[in-house]
Amino acid sequence: MPARRTWLKAMHGAMIPMFIWFLVVTPADVVPLGPAAFQAHSLLALVFVTMVLVWYADYLRRGLAGRPGPKLPPAARVVHRWLHISLIWGLFGVALTGFLLGLTSERLLKAGGILPFAPPLDFKAANAFIGKVHIYEYYLVAVIAAFHALFHIWRHTALRDNALRIMAPKRWHKYL
Repeated sequence: MPARRTWLKAMHGAMIPMFIWFLVVTPADVVPLGPAAFQAHSLLALVFVTMVLVWYADYLRRGLAGRPGPKLPPAARVVHRWLHISLIWGLFGVALTGFLLGLTSERLLKAGGILPFAPPLDFKAANAFIGKVHIYEYYLVAVIAAFHALFHIWRHTALRDNALRIMAPKRWHKYL
């Protein structure tokens, strides 16, 4: 099994494009493309949620993987910690509301078309409310993720603490 930071880097790198995909492409955009496109979208969501839950479980078990770094001023250290915690809990919340969408649905939903993830209870009003929460929550996490990226770019450029190299693959280091 690879070291913790190694697999966290790999998951981080894999989750960024998926996160952007789900920010831009919704199920309503995919449905007109046919069942195969919806199946692929749903399977990608299953992979994404699995990564979120693995990361969340690791966080609960061992805490944050990284420390703020010696060059960060005290206020930035607090921001660093809360940005990471907000992202981890926010993504878990998105996964939880996704589960609740399946639970309150009128029919059995299958993640990736293969994994039934909640017995449908057919609560239409709750489903509509949770659907809105799920959407707004995801966009809120996107704002936090954008701030997170800007924070690390600021660290890398202003403080010159190689913040981007910490999570980037070694082959990209020469460009950073």
